[in-house]
Amino acid sequence: MNYSKVEECIKTILEEIGEDSKREGLLKTPSRVAKSFEFLTDGYSKNIDEILNDAIFREKYDEMVIVKDIDFYSLCEHHLLPFYGKIHIAYIPKGKIIGLSKIPRIVDVFARRLQVQERMTQEIADTVEKYLLPRGVAVVAEGYHMCMMMRGVQKQNSITTTSAMHGIFKSDARTRSEFLDLIAKRI
Repeated sequence: MNYSKVEECIKTILEEIGEDSKREGLLKTPSRVAKSFEFLTDGYSKNIDEILNDAIFREKYDEMVIVKDIDFYSLCEHHLLPFYGKIHIAYIPKGKIIGLSKIPRIVDVFARRLQVQERMTQEIADTVEKYLLPRGVAVVAEGYHMCMMMRGVQKQNSITTTSAMHGIFKSDARTRSEFLDLIAKRI
């Protein structure tokens, strides 16, 4: 990322909205925003193969594996405002399992981009399916969108839920229901 170019753009935005970019509280804002955007969009620079780091293992386990309540933070590609929430991921292995810490890392790769929740949900499911070739993958994302909460319709308590179901989670209602029941339960 070209920091000086991004900083100059932020300075221009500040001035165009009527601010004095030279006042004390805003002097370092362009630099802070540039660093923030680099962090919030670092998913573009991540490589799934490197993140997985050979943490896929042969295992005979063939029951549902769920990692739920994975926090995510992303930026809406339409307004550049944050959206955040929880993601729940399940898969039914067919000879391969993945190191559990890799699942939230996959989430971060796709969340740390300019996104829409629908695409992010699908990208996560597609990636788990591609690398594990399981009997099925299920992903549910629940998000709070600041573009709906702070502006526009201003509905602060609205939650957007998206899902992606592959394999047995799509074709078998009982498997899908078991997953949905398990992610709804709180320990």
